[in-house]
Amino acid sequence: MRDRFGAVLTASMSVLSVEAVIGAMALVAWEQTQETPGLPYNSMGVFFLIVMAPFVAAAAAVVGALLSVGVVMPLLAAAGWLGRRLSGHEAWWWVPALAAAGTASPALAVAVLVEAGLLAGLGGWLAVTTALAAAALVARRLLLPDRPRLSGGAMFGRVVLYGTLAVVTAGTLVGIGLYAGIGYEPPRLSMERAMGTWSDGKGGTLVLTADGKATATRIETFEDDVLDPVMHKCSGTGTWEYDPGAGPWSQQVVVSVDDCSMDNWEVFGTPEHPKLFVYIGDPDSWDLYILQRRDQDMPWRPLIGNSVAG
Repeated sequence: MRDRFGAVLTASMSVLSVEAVIGAMALVAWEQTQETPGLPYNSMGVFFLIVMAPFVAAAAAVVGALLSVGVVMPLLAAAGWLGRRLSGHEAWWWVPALAAAGTASPALAVAVLVEAGLLAGLGGWLAVTTALAAAALVARRLLLPDRPRLSGGAMFGRVVLYGTLAVVTAGTLVGIGLYAGIGYEPPRLSMERAMGTWSDGKGGTLVLTADGKATATRIETFEDDVLDPVMHKCSGTGTWEYDPGAGPWSQQVVVSVDDCSMDNWEVFGTPEHPKLFVYIGDPDSWDLYILQRRDQDMPWRPLIGNSVAG
């Protein structure tokens, strides 16, 4: 492998780069299926991503090189040694077998650390195993003595060609899936579905009745401040109405309570467990104050931000 170090490194990094792009697409598709409020994206955030793109690419190249030298190449060497030692010749299947065995313990540790479920843990383990095994198998082709010799540049060209096809295919599948409706959408409320008692799980309630009256008891309201939003407990009576908006993402429950500065409530959750929320301070902070129906299980796990109620 020493005399072909550069070619193996190039091939491995190329495959890992393609896998990273496909993995990012899969992550975006998965995130689109998760229950989440419609968080805002402003122009400054997009500009920041554009500015940071070259630095992210450079960091990804460094990570790819480290993985290639520290993981992929040792994996190839160990697979070759085991094949010769145990069966008298090298075999390609030693590569995925060793990759699976080597990543099992770290995958288990990460799954336990982040409290992932069984399926999520298995999925992560299989994804990492597949990524490392694919990079190693492509690089292994450069080391086979009984196959026509390929230069690093030729293998790089093949990876670019087939990698581009794989990325386009993955992107197309993601687009078709999202167009078909696999993405998350907030439940559609109505006057009837919005009526009832909503609670923040900390003693604050908002009661919405059929005659359009609203009663707030220790509901938290937030006043913008330069450093940190100022929270007030609000109690009082007033009125409410349901605004369907242009669709599920723009629907709102508009509540007006005497002596309370209260933003309009937006909707997320599921049809069985709808939730109302307002932003705490700057929407870009992604901190939410959430109300859930009193007849639902409480408390629930915070979804986003550090100041989510409940």
